[in-house]
Formats: sequence, C-alpha cells, structure tokens
Amino acid sequence: MLLLRRPRFRWVKLNVDAANPEKSPLTRTQAMRLGLRFPRRERGRWFGFAIDLIWPLLVLGARLRFRGTEHLPKDGGVLVASNHLSFADPVTMTAFCLAGGRVPRYLAKSELWSGRVVGSVMSSGKHIPVQRDAGARAAYLAYKAAVDAVRDGECVVVFPEAGFSTRDDGWPSEGKAGLAKVALTTGVPVVPVANWGTHHLLPPDAKLPKVFPRRSVTLVAGPPVDLSDLAGPRPTSSAVAEANARVMAAVTELLAEVRGESPPAA
Repeated sequence: MLLLRRPRFRWVKLNVDAANPEKSPLTRTQAMRLGLRFPRRERGRWFGFAIDLIWPLLVLGARLRFRGTEHLPKDGGVLVASNHLSFADPVTMTAFCLAGGRVPRYLAKSELWSGRVVGSVMSSGKHIPVQRDAGARAAYLAYKAAVDAVRDGECVVVFPEAGFSTRDDGWPSEGKAGLAKVALTTGVPVVPVANWGTHHLLPPDAKLPKVFPRRSVTLVAGPPVDLSDLAGPRPTSSAVAEANARVMAAVTELLAEVRGESPPAA
C-alpha cells in the first residue's frame, strides 16, 4: 500500500532565478528529484548502475548549476562538445545530458575497457573506445564508430581538446579535428557546453574529490553551432579547421560567461 501511495514528484526548474542563474544552484532536494526524472532506457545495466550510484554522491558533494539543457534535442543524433578540466567531467556531463533527457555516449581512451569494473560500465553504456597513438587506422575506426552512433540517433559527448586543458588559467586549449569531421560528415547538430568547477571538486592530481566545503560546479549549454555552410560527405581540411574553430569559440564564449571574465587573446 505504501508503494501505491508514493507521491509523484513534480518537474523542477534547473535554476530558481532565471534572471541570475549563477546565484541559483540546485538544492539537494531539487537535485534528487531531478535524478528521478533521468531517462532510464538505453543506459545499459552497468552504466545505469553507475549513474544511480554516483548521482547521490555528486549531489552531496557539489553545488550544481545547470543551464541550457533545452538546447539538447530530444531525439536524433547530436554531438556535445565540452571543455575538459578534470576526471570528474564525464560524471557531471553525464548528469547534465540526462537532465536534458539524453543518455550520453563518450569517445574515451581504450584503456578504460581493460579494467573489469570500468570496462563493464563502458561496454554496457555503448561508449566508443579510442586507441590513442595507434596510427591512422585506429583513428579512422573511432571516427567511423562516432559517425555510426550519431546516425543511429545517439547523443555522443566529445572533449575536443583530447585531454585536460594545457593552459594554467583553465581556458580551453586547441581542439582536435575529430569532432568537427564527424559533424560535417553527418550534419548532426553540435551543442557547445562550458564546464567550470570540476577542477576544484577533483583536481587533476588528486586521488579523491574535495567535498568539504562543497565546491560549485556549473555547466552551461548554448545553441548548436552553425556549420551548415561547411557540411558535406567529404569535408575539406580547411572546412574541418573552420568548423573546429567555431566549436571551440562557442565553448570559450560560454565559459567566459560562466567565469565572468574575458578570454585571453588568441
């Protein structure tokens, strides 16, 4: 009988003060209710288990600000491009995509598949392994897998820098061409995301997250980057370079808004 009387949670806004979202992190209650609305289908057994395990810990350990999830299309293939600051980024990006109604798939280093536990999570979540420094064929196979995934309607998350920012000030470093090439070949939208604060929650050289006091983590998405004039089945190297520049510029512009600072001159 208690199960039958379980209350239905109402959808809550991701920001209390829409005019000043940076001052309105999700409360813990809002965040836990939001987690109940995460899509559950197509997550895979072990990826879904990891989400259910880690989300409450993230809620307890961080003050989360999400904005712009409406820019994620509700269905169909999409690429999500984010800057990269911490090993915590896949956790916060997964939560952000789920808050927008999408289950993310990641392009990730193939070494993650070698561990029994993490490998099970990566396999069940249909993530895409990338063999780094393994030659042109390995790069092509990762590219082809990403193309197939977005054509199958998946939401594929890419960190275009292919590693943490190499800049001491945390601004995005130069992006790699892979995401741009997939985007131009398939014509799917590219949604830029600025991610800030995860490097305080879990610094790159730390083994454990720093949760006392709670760190603030902000993720903001913008509208898809317009690449329509460059798209085509066989994009030229100049078109790929221009697309990459536009994507990284969009991510940097969003990050400047989050940080309340002007990015350094190129």
